[in-house]
Amino acid sequence: MDTLINQIDREKLPKHIAIIMDGNGRWAQEQGEDRLFGHYHGVESVRDIVEGCAEIGIKFLTLYAFSTENWDRPEYEVVGLMELLVSTIRKEAETLHKNNIRLHVIGDMSMLPAYAQQELNEALEITSGNSGLNLVMALSYSGRWELLNAVKSIANEVKNNRLPVEAIDQDVLQKYLCTSDFPDPELMIRTSGEYRISNFLLYQLAYAELYFTNVRWPEFRKNNLYEAILDYQGRERRFGKTSRQIEDAK
Repeated sequence: MDTLINQIDREKLPKHIAIIMDGNGRWAQEQGEDRLFGHYHGVESVRDIVEGCAEIGIKFLTLYAFSTENWDRPEYEVVGLMELLVSTIRKEAETLHKNNIRLHVIGDMSMLPAYAQQELNEALEITSGNSGLNLVMALSYSGRWELLNAVKSIANEVKNNRLPVEAIDQDVLQKYLCTSDFPDPELMIRTSGEYRISNFLLYQLAYAELYFTNVRWPEFRKNNLYEAILDYQGRERRFGKTSRQIEDAK
């Protein structure tokens, strides 16, 4: 792992990494265990990746923890996930604070149980003054839900004569997104061998580099993260331009 860290160019780190933490249930089934067993072990991966990002200087890390579609899973699994969320937040809030990590949450928090909302709000308050890694948890979140809410909010502003239609541009739209305070992700990682973005940050991932790995989330560790970053650093970021234009601009 030290060798991988030494290969990373600290001047070319992605400011924002987004991760779809996939494969908890399948990993558990491969172990002959219940799906919740995988989710509990997935928490260990979260700790390791958060620590790894903080150590090398990543500024923003967004983790897709629970989608709006996940509410349709079997009730026992949803209840188990909520209990795991609350217990984890309760245990980790002080650790995040001590390590200068600030917690953020994006998504429809109103759908979460009251006890989960309380624990999250307390953790948000505890870490609100921190200036290190920004850890963004996407909970009860989906990209389509976010865009629909943004459109409704903008339409309401127009209806009440607070926003002229002709003033609506990309900057205005971004102000109404959950991620208005964060830069767009430059690297998106998905574990467990699936090749899709599953309704995650649909607007924000427009120019992100996508990295897919077969490693199940409960087995994803710092060395896997560093491999993804090295892969990212080996790519040319063109944003629609040609390689020649990129070279000429240097």
